[in-house]
Formats: sequence, C-alpha cells, structure tokens
Amino acid sequence: MSEPVICAPLRVEARALRRGLRRAGGQPAVDVLRTGYGPARSAAAAARLEPSGGGIVVGGVAGGLTDDLKVGDLIVATEVRGAGESVSCPSAPLLAGELRRAGLNVKLGPIATVDHLMGRGERARLAASGAIAVDMESAELLRGAEGRPSAVVRAISDTPEHSLASPRIVTGGLAALRSLRQAGPSLARWAAAVQARRVLMASPRSFCAGVERAIEIVELALERYGAPVYVRKQIVHNKTVVAELEELGAIFVDELDEVPDGANVVFSAHGVSPEVRLEAERRGLAAVDATCPLVAKVHAEARRFAADGYLVALIGHAGHEEVDGTLGEAPASMALVENAADVAKLNPDDQGKVAYLMQTTLAADEAGGVVDAILDRFPSARGPGSDDICYATTNRQRAVRGIAADADVVLVVGSANSSNSLRLVETAQRAGTKAHLIDSAEDIELGWLTGVGTIGITAGASAPPAVVGQIVAALSGLGALETKEVVVATEDVQFGLPRELRQSTG
Repeated sequence: MSEPVICAPLRVEARALRRGLRRAGGQPAVDVLRTGYGPARSAAAAARLEPSGGGIVVGGVAGGLTDDLKVGDLIVATEVRGAGESVSCPSAPLLAGELRRAGLNVKLGPIATVDHLMGRGERARLAASGAIAVDMESAELLRGAEGRPSAVVRAISDTPEHSLASPRIVTGGLAALRSLRQAGPSLARWAAAVQARRVLMASPRSFCAGVERAIEIVELALERYGAPVYVRKQIVHNKTVVAELEELGAIFVDELDEVPDGANVVFSAHGVSPEVRLEAERRGLAAVDATCPLVAKVHAEARRFAADGYLVALIGHAGHEEVDGTLGEAPASMALVENAADVAKLNPDDQGKVAYLMQTTLAADEAGGVVDAILDRFPSARGPGSDDICYATTNRQRAVRGIAADADVVLVVGSANSSNSLRLVETAQRAGTKAHLIDSAEDIELGWLTGVGTIGITAGASAPPAVVGQIVAALSGLGALETKEVVVATEDVQFGLPRELRQSTG
C-alpha cells in the first residue's frame, strides 16, 4: 500500500476518522486502515505496510500523563518511545499548526508506547521521563512505516485526574472520538503535502550586525545590572527574540512612563527621539542605547539637513518606530513621505532646499520610485551622503530575488511587525512567486505545499537562524529534502557596543 494511509487501532477510532475525512462525494480523502488493538496486532499490521510511498498517520485515542491535559485534547507526537527505541516525527509542528487553525486544542510532545494498561504509579514514572501521553500501538506502527513520512495524532480519552477507572471515561472517550473526527481534514492536508522536495536557501538571511548587537546589549545589561532590565519597545521586531529575552528577565514596555524611576532601560534598535532621551534623563533612568548605528546615521543626517534650513522628506512607513524616532530629531523641518502622492503635498519655503532620507528597512525599488518623484518635482533635492537603506536589507532582498524565479513558493521567516521581513515577502511576490510570512513552522499552511516541488526560504534581519533550521527540519518530515544555498553576498560587518557595556566587559 504505497498511497497515504491512516492507521487506526480500534473500529470506533477508524469510524471517527473516516467520518472526518469524508468529502462531499461520500468517499474518504485518505484510506483508513484498522490495525488492531495492542502491540502484537500493530506489529502484524506494520509488517503489511510497504516500506516506501505516501505518508502514514497513526490516529487514535491515548491516555494523558500530565495535569495540563484535558479529555478531547489532541497530542501530536514529536517522537514516539517504545521498547528502548525512539522514533522522531519531524513534521509534528506543521501538523500541529494545521490542527490549531482548525480550532482544536493541541499539545506537542513525546508519546510512550507500552504493552499493557498502566496504573497511576507507572504513568507517573512515564510522565517524569518527559512523555505526555501513552498508547499501545504507535511505536510498532512507526517501525513498520520506516522509510515513509509519518505522523502520530492521539486524542486524550483519560487523564491523571480522570483515569480509566473513572465514571467519566465514557464521556472522555466520546470527546476524544469527536476530536479525532474534527482532525480528519487536517490529516488529509498533511497526507497531500507529502513528497520529495528541493529547498533553496537564500543567503544572506536572518540576523544582521545591528540585530546581533541589540540582542547582545540586552543580554549584557541583564548580566551587569541583574533583572529586571526594561526595554522601550521590542528590542527587535521578532516574537521569538522577545520571548527568549523575557525569560532572561527583560521587561518590554511601550513608553517610559511604565518604567520605575531610577530603573535600567534599553532603547530599541529602531532608535528614539531626543524627547525620549530627555525624559529618561529627567526620570533618572540608567539608559543604554541599542540604536542600530545605521539608524543613528539617518538621525545625524536629519539633524544636519534641518540645521542647514532644508525641508527633509523622510521616505518611510507611518507608525514604524524607526520613522517616529527619526521624525523626532527635527519635527518642524521634516515631512513623512510614503508614496509619490505624498511628494505632491510637500510645501517647502524654498524649492531649492529640499532633502530626502529613507527608513533603513525599505525595499530598494519601493524607495527608488519615491526618490524619482521627489527629483522630478525638486531637481536640486539632496539625498543622503551614502545609501540609507541598510546593507542587510538590500542583501536580503537581492538574495530573495535570487531564489524566487526557481521556487514554487517562498517562505519568509519573520514577525508581522518586521518591516524588512514584509519587504522580503513583497520582493518575492513582485518577482512573480507566491510568498508567505511565517514566525515558525507552525505557521506554514499545508495547503501551500501541496504539489510544490521547490520551496524557497529566507529570513528577515531580525529572525533567528535557529528558527530557519527548525523549519527545514519540519519540512524534512514530509519527504526527502535536497537543500541548496544560493549566495549573493557575504557579510562581515560588526558594530561595537555602547560605552557603558564596553566598560562592563573590560
């Protein structure tokens, strides 16, 4: 049997899954094979599975081992442990994300397969080993599926609080079967996404020097001053980075009025206005500036042009923290310009004294169109002494163009509030390729991958390299991957630390 298949040990489990899989025409989208209860029957069923072909899902009910589980919750196995062996399920985050988007409660973690019904003490020992659920079939079935992409989804029918001996076991079983039925369409999408693929890795990607510096500043501030250290705004626009720093003791705030007098505070990589600096000084805050040096350069240019009597057109996006900080350098002498239509609204006192600057994370072609409009109207307009758009932004846009033409879809790793990541999506789309912004593997919709033979992957300058690795690992669970680095530039830029932290590190 080389087509995708779902293995369900019990008749009631198979029936629930078939009901969930049924299409409008009345036929299941994927075959459901009833494999029988317990290790012995599972081993016999596994022996009949072909060693290659479509994906295999093990679906059924399971016992919960941890107190946070409720009946009806779904467990997507990251690995299955049994008889001294462990089988990894790399695509678990992809399937978990699909199930969550379907409105189901999902937990990721190890499942243990045992050969008998277990009492409370044995379950506690399994839980202490890190397993979050227990069944009697998955390990044997996965051994039989070796060589084929596989996944395990189990619905919780009993928990430490409501055990098999509880009168509520019938209710728990019904809730578990209902969840299995609701999971059916997601399992079909997983099976449809299984195939061998090529992955094109854009290079450069992920962290730039300014982001690495900003993260290091927060880490060193925590090391020197101890927790908490307050950070005004997100240090960089990435959910994973912010969450990791919060675990270390950083507290992220929107404005300085949320910071206690005299506390330690870090200004984010996007920069702040002079007004914010003065407020920190007035409040006696011990401030460390993590502004990216390339953003600081734009601030200096704004001050210089304003001092020379120029109207400064700042090309950027309204509401972005970098734009707010730059405008604050000379608010009476600056105007935000988002597009060519805004250029027509500029009203300088002197037509010969117009200058323009740029938000560092813009797409080069996007900014270039606005510059052309400025120069058409004000031929003598002055620009920055050197390119405002960050070298890393430019390199990553060049890199994504380098993979877009050969990719069926491009995945851009980055958060929704990351300007440079959004520009990467737009750059890929302008190259004629479908592109999606994702924070993690769980954000990948399996429908994006159906029939897709080549995936392009890049990451914004604020996205951690480790997340890219996790995404590639998850995709490998859908079939064999051939990966290729497509290099358009090599980066060796480094920025020094602020004076306060250079002193602390000797």
